[in-house]
Amino acid sequence: MAALKINLLQLKEHGKVAEVRQDVVHVTGLTNCMNGQLVNIGQSAQGVIVGFDPDYVLVLLVHEGAPIKPGDNVITTLDEFRVPVGENFIGRRVNALGRPIDGGAMVKESARFPIFGRAPGVLERIPLVKVMQTGTKIIDMMRPVGKGQRMLIIGDRMTGKTTVCMDAILNQRGKNVFCIYCMVGKSEAALNKIIDTFTEGHVWSYGMIVASTASDPMGQQYLTPYVAASMGEYFMHKGQDVLVVFDDFTKHAWAYRQISLLLERAPGRDAYPGDIFYIHSQLVERAGKLNAENGGGSMTHLPVVETQQGDVAGYIPSNIISMTDGQIYMSTPLFSEGFKPAIDMGLSVSRIGNRVQWPAMKKLTGMLQLEFVRFKELERLTRIKAGVSADVEKRLKRGKVLEEVLKQDPNKPVAMEEQVVILFALQNGFLAEAEPVEVKGILARLVKQVRANRPEIIEDLITNNQLTDKIKEGLHEELTRFSRSAV
Repeated sequence: MAALKINLLQLKEHGKVAEVRQDVVHVTGLTNCMNGQLVNIGQSAQGVIVGFDPDYVLVLLVHEGAPIKPGDNVITTLDEFRVPVGENFIGRRVNALGRPIDGGAMVKESARFPIFGRAPGVLERIPLVKVMQTGTKIIDMMRPVGKGQRMLIIGDRMTGKTTVCMDAILNQRGKNVFCIYCMVGKSEAALNKIIDTFTEGHVWSYGMIVASTASDPMGQQYLTPYVAASMGEYFMHKGQDVLVVFDDFTKHAWAYRQISLLLERAPGRDAYPGDIFYIHSQLVERAGKLNAENGGGSMTHLPVVETQQGDVAGYIPSNIISMTDGQIYMSTPLFSEGFKPAIDMGLSVSRIGNRVQWPAMKKLTGMLQLEFVRFKELERLTRIKAGVSADVEKRLKRGKVLEEVLKQDPNKPVAMEEQVVILFALQNGFLAEAEPVEVKGILARLVKQVRANRPEIIEDLITNNQLTDKIKEGLHEELTRFSRSAV
């Protein structure tokens, strides 16, 4: 009897291609297949099983070597689609199959993970306690992101969404956080810009790119985010912190809509299929902070969604807002005014709140948001009036100074300890007499002076994250010294 035992996962099935519709192949003869399984078609093509009809199996093409025609052989093993993962992928650029697209040699894998992995259960997670330092002042000060959080970046095209994400990746240098940039359905030119930023910011030592551009098959565009999440899970289960940027979910939804229409699935709202919510929710649920028994690692997701003319109530934006732990809303009017990063504080929210913030930062940012929102309201009201009182003029000037403090150049993240120094100076009236145009230069010189004269303050802030009396005293001395030298 023992000799008759057969390992079903080693069995191979043979089928035939019945019909080809763009990237969807109809296959007959496969009787023991399962959803999400990898199949080999013809000489060099590969596909994934995505559905079943009474007469045939529906296969989505993910790699087309030679052209496929009816009658081609289809071979499959009873195993789910797994992607190669490992440390050797750091510093590389790969596609949805884990194959290099940077012209380099094949990557030596450490393991193979299922693409559609299971999200950690509630008992496998713990509450978020550490902050993910994004390097964007307005986010770190007012909408902090925790390690293991899912923070949506939403806004119209050309409002700086990718820049905010790239700043977060650039800021992880030296912080022992692995970064994965996942690009879906964007142009080759956009990908080349990201590659240049990675190279200039020395990101390749701790980052990687998983990309499928607009010219790649729809199957690859659909699978790319799942592959990026699986690669991140490898590091998370080893107890490390991971940051994954998905750029962007709108184009991913478009690719899935196209696939679903080819599969003849019933269209719903905006022609999207009924399971469009599920394809994104199963992805973002894989983020989180694991408990010590499961390695203690974390995976933070920054999904990007593009809106049409600021419509956050659209189908895909509202879906993803409901499944993430907050959103950063990029505003087109603010961008046009020159306030960059153009983050609208009124529409942005973090459901984790300031629980993960540094205690030093929490103490200094108490009234900052209220002050900034009041200033923007006052500015709107005074635009239509010819003259304003001296008191209103003074409040407007202070608001403009605050606005200059929050402004930031692209691809130049600001370290958290420097943000604490800047906030301390602002809250202690150091910039009270400064003109808005001078703020940027004054703060740059102040931070440089504190780093040079008091490196122990910077070290203490990085180590303990607390604003102790000793640090306050040291910063007060430096502010006084800077004021004297400026006179």
